Amino acid sequence: MASFEKEGLVEESRSSISQESACISNLGNLDSAEASKSSNIFSVFLEPIQWIPMLSSQLNPTFIIGIVIVYGLNLGFSGSFFKVVTDYYWKDVQKVQPSVVQLYIGLYYIPWIMKPVWGLLTDVFPIRGYRRRPYFVLAGVLGGVSALMVALIGNLSAALALGCFIGIAAGMAIADVTIDACIATNSIEVRSLAPDMQSLCGFCSSAGALIGYSTSGFFVHHLGAQGALILMAIPPVFITVLGFVIYEMRSPRLHPEKQKKMETLGVAVKGMYQTIKFPQVWKPSLYMYLSLALSISTHEGQFYWYTDPKAGPGFSQESVGAIYAIGAMASMVGVLIYHKTLKDIPFRNLLFFAQLLYGASGMLDLIFILRWNLVLGIPDYFFVITEECISRIISRIRWIPMIVLSTRLCPLGIEGTFFALLMCIDSLGSLTSKWGGGMVLHVFHVTRTDFTNLWLVILIRNILRIATLGLIFLVPKADPSDALIPQDILITHSTVTSDDEGLELVPKNEKEVQSFF
Repeated sequence: MASFEKEGLVEESRSSISQESACISNLGNLDSAEASKSSNIFSVFLEPIQWIPMLSSQLNPTFIIGIVIVYGLNLGFSGSFFKVVTDYYWKDVQKVQPSVVQLYIGLYYIPWIMKPVWGLLTDVFPIRGYRRRPYFVLAGVLGGVSALMVALIGNLSAALALGCFIGIAAGMAIADVTIDACIATNSIEVRSLAPDMQSLCGFCSSAGALIGYSTSGFFVHHLGAQGALILMAIPPVFITVLGFVIYEMRSPRLHPEKQKKMETLGVAVKGMYQTIKFPQVWKPSLYMYLSLALSISTHEGQFYWYTDPKAGPGFSQESVGAIYAIGAMASMVGVLIYHKTLKDIPFRNLLFFAQLLYGASGMLDLIFILRWNLVLGIPDYFFVITEECISRIISRIRWIPMIVLSTRLCPLGIEGTFFALLMCIDSLGSLTSKWGGGMVLHVFHVTRTDFTNLWLVILIRNILRIATLGLIFLVPKADPSDALIPQDILITHSTVTSDDEGLELVPKNEKEVQSFF
C-alpha cells in the first residue's frame, strides 16, 4: 500500500508540476505575443531606416545618398520651408492679393514643366563624359545664387523677387529630374525594388518637410519673411557636393560630334513620341493631369483667412509652421500605410478609393471655414490639425501609386527623359490647379480682407474632386509589378542605347534586364 501511495503522490506531484509549467508556458506565450506585437509596431516605424541599408546593399550607396539629399533636403526641407516663407513674403512684404499670389506661384511650376528639357539635356548632352554629375552642380549653383539674391538684396520689386523664386524652383527641378532619371533606370532594372525606392523617396520628402515646416514659423518670426530665405541657400550646397561624389561611369567618348548629338536627340524625341501614342501610356498620363488640374487650389485664400485675426482664427507664424509640421508627420504615416498594406493593390482600385477619400476629406475645410467646428465644440487648433493629418495621409496614399505608375510607363533607354515628360504633365496639372483656383478666387472676390465667398470656392473644389472619379477608367487595372508597355519598345530602345552614348544608362547585363519582361 505504501508503495502505491508513494506512486500516487509522485503522480500528483508530476501532474501539479506539469500544470504549473503549462501555466508558466501560457503566461510566457502571452508575454511573447505582447512583446511580438509591440516589436511589430516598433518595427513599422523603424522600417524606413531599414530601407536605406537594404537598398544600399542592392544598389549603389551614393545613389541612395542622392535620394536622401534630393528628396529630403531639396524637395522636403526646401519645398516646405519655401512654401511657408514665400506665403508670408507675398502677404507681408509685397502685400499682394491671394488670387494674384496663386498666379505667381503658378509661375514657379514653369521649371517643373520644363523637366523634359532637363531630361533631354541629361540624357543626350553629357558634360565631360558625365550625364548626371554636372547637372547636380548646375542645380546647386542656380538655386543657391537665387536664394542669396532674394534674401540679401532689400526693396526688391515683385518681378525681380518672382524671378529669384523661379530660379530657386529651377534648381529644385533640375536636381529632381536628374535623380529621377537614376530612379527610373533602377526601377526598370530591378522592378521589385520600385515600390521600396518610391517609399524611401516619399519618406525622405516627408521627413524633410517635417523639419522645414517645424522651423519655418520660428525663422519668419525672428528674421522676417525675407531674412528667413537665407536658409534656402543651404540645401543647394549639398546638391553641389552630390554632383562631385555620386557614382557615375564616365562615357569613353568625351567629345562626341555635334551631328551625333543631334541624331541621339532625334532618337530620344522619336522614342518619346512613339511611346506616348500607346493607349496604355497616354490614358493614365491624361488621368494624372486631370486629377490634379480639376482639384483647383484654394491654398492662398485659406492661408490669408487662417492668419487673419478678424475674419479667421488668426493663427500665429509659429502655429502655421507647427500645423504644417504635424501634417508632414501624418504624410510619413501615409507612406508607411502604403508600403505596408497598399503597395501590391492594382492601380485602378487603389486610386479610385484614394480619390474618393480625397474628395470627402475636402469637406473638412468647408466645415472649418463655416466655423461649424465651434458649433460642435471643437477648438480651431485641434480641428485644423485633425484636418491637416487626414488630408496629408490621403494625399500621400493617392500620390505614391501615381509615381510608381509613371515609372512603369518609361521605356528603357530614354527613361530619364520620358519620366521627366510624365512629371512635366503632373506639373502642368498643378499649374492649371493654381491658376484655376486663382481665377475662381478672383471671380468670387476673395481678397486680403474679404472672405465671404471662400466657402463657396472650397465647395466647388470638392465637387470637382469627386467628379474626377468618372475618369478612373483611364487608369490600368494592372498590379505595380506588371509591365505596362510592350516588350518590343523596351528592347528597341535598349538596343539603341547600347550603341548611342547620348542616351541614358543601360544595364550592365542586358540579358538580365530582358528576363524581367
